[in-house]
Amino acid sequence: MKIVQKGLVEYQPTFEAMKAFNANRDEYTEDELWVVEHPPVFTQGLAGKPEHLLIRDNIPVVQIDRGGQITYHGPGQLVIYTMIDFKRRKTSVRHIISALENSIIATLAEYSIEAAADPKRPGVYVGTRKIASLGLRIKNGSVYHGLALNVNMDLSPFSHINPCGYAGMEMTQIADFINPCPTLAQVADKLTGHLNTQLNSKES
Repeated sequence: MKIVQKGLVEYQPTFEAMKAFNANRDEYTEDELWVVEHPPVFTQGLAGKPEHLLIRDNIPVVQIDRGGQITYHGPGQLVIYTMIDFKRRKTSVRHIISALENSIIATLAEYSIEAAADPKRPGVYVGTRKIASLGLRIKNGSVYHGLALNVNMDLSPFSHINPCGYAGMEMTQIADFINPCPTLAQVADKLTGHLNTQLNSKES
């Protein structure tokens, strides 16, 4: 699985690039993990409801084609887009979601942060606080979009929304537990390693 380091990039052109990659891929196209960071942006999923945006400010809101409600991306958050042909891999979308969640949990465990998935709602949590979000788009036997892990960022814009549609959802990040906080690149190195292992594992 190819790992593509894209750095700090605007959301909209990255979203268009994901759609183009998925539309143009064929049976020989290698799966890729895109490692990115975004300037401040709210993204509203297909099921998104306008009332979940509580405060309208200068942060742009982009309507996109993944599942789920509204979330926030900003500097200091590690975003990994999973450009995966799941039909070729003979696996299920549920397995991919579990692989993403398990990879985040394993990465956080390396920093002695105990995290868990919640069977009732997507994402990864430390206690009741959410530390990572997931959202995927399924099209033509492949998936795109992916995960966002809060590393060391300004969490205040999350108070402008109901994160992922949940009123009062508290957010957290790696920097709340570790001082000094690891860099985004260090966390990305660990997380992409776990993703390679988990996504290439056989479905049980």
